[in-house]
Amino acid sequence: MTDWSLTLSAPAKINLYLGVHTERDDRGYHRVDSLMAAVGLSDTVTVTPAQALTVQTVPASDFPMQKNTAYRAAVAMAEHYGREANICVTIEKRIPLCAGLGGPSTDAAAVIVALAELWGIDRTDPALDDIARGIGADVPFFLHASPAFYVGGGDVLATEYPALPATPVVLVKPREASVSTIEAYRRFDEAPVPADKPGAIASALRAGDAETAYALIHNNLGVISAQMESQIQTVLDWLRKQDGTVAVDVCGSGACSFAICDTAATAERLADAAQQSAGGPARLSLFPTRFKSTRQRNKNFSSTRRKSLLL
Repeated sequence: MTDWSLTLSAPAKINLYLGVHTERDDRGYHRVDSLMAAVGLSDTVTVTPAQALTVQTVPASDFPMQKNTAYRAAVAMAEHYGREANICVTIEKRIPLCAGLGGPSTDAAAVIVALAELWGIDRTDPALDDIARGIGADVPFFLHASPAFYVGGGDVLATEYPALPATPVVLVKPREASVSTIEAYRRFDEAPVPADKPGAIASALRAGDAETAYALIHNNLGVISAQMESQIQTVLDWLRKQDGTVAVDVCGSGACSFAICDTAATAERLADAAQQSAGGPARLSLFPTRFKSTRQRNKNFSSTRRKSLLL
């Protein structure tokens, strides 16, 4: 068996803007405008040769392998390119699930990137985006580096922006909170929350004005999520009261929230305060991180290819 392995760092994301609308496309999906940026919190995805396609997670999960987005991505790549995806995918999970951080999507994108590299496929091949879109709405974003604005069902690239400065961010997720995205959209249909127009934040990012962009962060689906899960609203209220937070909102449909901070020390202080103070929200997972500052399109994943002895 060939002695190679490929290891990729698969980042989480936050939504700087998320606007869900009542209109639907031909697929029945809501029209979604989504402006996403990658952060430093990441899973590690390692691909090695195998007799047949397998996917495993660390820590282990009883989730059916065939339903894992990484597995589905490998199958879709193999079907499209007429190849055999005889690989073992090992995913070291750090991005919490049911958080709105795109964990399953970034893992799927990592597999697409890995197989493209292994098979010598041009990373600018439009088919890669089509394959990614078939796995999930957020997957195309993770194939690219820059903060980007997606339209359609939130899965069609409209504009890429200059890299953000490596701004400190703290991610806060109530460990016992979970929001069903399907249920959030159902409740949105029952009582729609209007979305701010994205023009101003898009203009600020286009101009490289991060400070103005942060002041315009918006997520109308997050309003629904906070109504569904009271712990999300508790976290939002707590973060907004803290000194040094520049902007606070929900990640996607939740249940994680984020605070953009003025300094790394503020992010660390918030993490410590939430875990140690009786006045802080209880039972939280906290992740001080930063925006990724990668700049080149299709270079969102940092990868290490190495030879190893496989017996």
